[in-house]
Amino acid sequence: MNFFKNPVVIAFSLLSISGCSALTGQPKTAFSLPASVSIDVADEYCVYDPNLHRDYQVADLGNLWPRLREGYGFPEVDNERIQTYVDWYKRHPHYLDRVIERGSRYLYHIVSELEARDMPLELALLPIVESAFDPFAYSHGRAAGLWQFVPATGRYYGLEQNWWYDGRRDITASTEAALTYLSRLHARFDQDWFLALAAYNTGGGNLNRSIRRNARAGQPTDFWSLQLPRETRNYVPQLIALARVVADPEAHGVTLRPVANEPYFAQIPVDSQIDLAQAAEMAEIDIDELYLLNPGHNRWATDPDGPHTLLIPIEKSDVFTQRLAQLTPEQRVSWTRYEVKSGDSLIAIAQRHRTSVGTLQSVNDLNGHLIRVGQTLMIPTATQPDEHYAYSADQRLERQQNRARGADGSQRIEYTVRSGDSFWRIARKHGVTVAALTNWNGMAPKDRLMPGQKLVIWTRNQALANAQSPAFNSRSTTRRVNYRVRQGDSIARIANRFNVSVSDVLNWNQVSENNYIHPGQSLTLFVNVTGN
Repeated sequence: MNFFKNPVVIAFSLLSISGCSALTGQPKTAFSLPASVSIDVADEYCVYDPNLHRDYQVADLGNLWPRLREGYGFPEVDNERIQTYVDWYKRHPHYLDRVIERGSRYLYHIVSELEARDMPLELALLPIVESAFDPFAYSHGRAAGLWQFVPATGRYYGLEQNWWYDGRRDITASTEAALTYLSRLHARFDQDWFLALAAYNTGGGNLNRSIRRNARAGQPTDFWSLQLPRETRNYVPQLIALARVVADPEAHGVTLRPVANEPYFAQIPVDSQIDLAQAAEMAEIDIDELYLLNPGHNRWATDPDGPHTLLIPIEKSDVFTQRLAQLTPEQRVSWTRYEVKSGDSLIAIAQRHRTSVGTLQSVNDLNGHLIRVGQTLMIPTATQPDEHYAYSADQRLERQQNRARGADGSQRIEYTVRSGDSFWRIARKHGVTVAALTNWNGMAPKDRLMPGQKLVIWTRNQALANAQSPAFNSRSTTRRVNYRVRQGDSIARIANRFNVSVSDVLNWNQVSENNYIHPGQSLTLFVNVTGN
């Protein structure tokens, strides 16, 4: 489940969550990611200030590090692979500063959970190896969150994943799942923590095959003797090296940023769906801080079906609880009354109002997708504009797509996914690779595509690229028009009405002449507004 292959890649893939400017005292600097890495959050990192770094004192009273060291439980081992990573951490103390600053929200909770299970506290450092303590980390293997659960393993360990919520990024739920998973692997592989960690990274089946291969050849079956994928061979030494540096930072020329030995957050029951902007205001915290404590929430509000809890900074938990008690469930989100129009569908209405079809069905007591013109729907509505919810899935995706850049000579187009599309089919049509296509859009090759979904593509297919370019040229007399198909329309009739060619309409919308268009469907047109 390791997101990064080695510490060098970690260093060049670091993402700054909020709070870095307080650490560095300097502005953030743009930094581009490798094409092979797909991340679900802004690709920025903090400029390192060595003067501030020297100010941190490990021996401060109330520091978590002594407690963590006392709970170490890995066996002693010497291996040159470990020393390679020890040397790397020694040369990059600013990396440790950044990930510890980010992980300071979560470390106390993780250490406490490990102690309750009597597990080695070196495991509290595993999210540094897995995700650099980035709760929004997302890999091309579809692993997400601090502990980098892939979808199937996450579901097996009870981590719900839907439009509103992804439990793989939920701090408390994913930590509980990860520790349960590690405990089971530890029991499965003869109480050997190194084998358990290797299995966590490569899978129990893969590790078993390597063990059987060595056993048949009469060779040792300990971790250090197995033939494993390169990533897994490096995975365990990375964690051991990190634990050694934390155990004696002074001996390694490193000063660790203190982490308070007290709870950072409280888990507060909210009992119903709540707008996250409203929740942040009630807790008197920035909404970004709320998202960083509750990264499992994909949208502007919590999931209507739960979990109905929020993590709130411990010093703000009382005021939040008091204000929450004064609101009925109906007051925790805003509502819009919407009258169904001709051409409407539940999918279109849900997309327009930033909610899900399931929510519309539940709120309005609908058994299926059938709605009728003139019908009134009640729709939960965000109180703030999209950009206010900066860490929602939509806003993180938009930042990823806006940062994306193609090869020299390529141009950006926006592609709307159609029924039957796949990454392979879209990539082939536009002359790009699947890896590039998924990276531009913050996705993994095995992610599911949905009709109507918008993708960014950088293509050298000039027929497609040139069709889009007028929309981004403010001096052009050609403007982009979103046209909604009406009863009786055809491609030819629409083309004639706007004085464009049928072939242009087909190219602009990636449809063939034989495709059926239906009332309410949206088409993109580029129209000469001078009328010439």
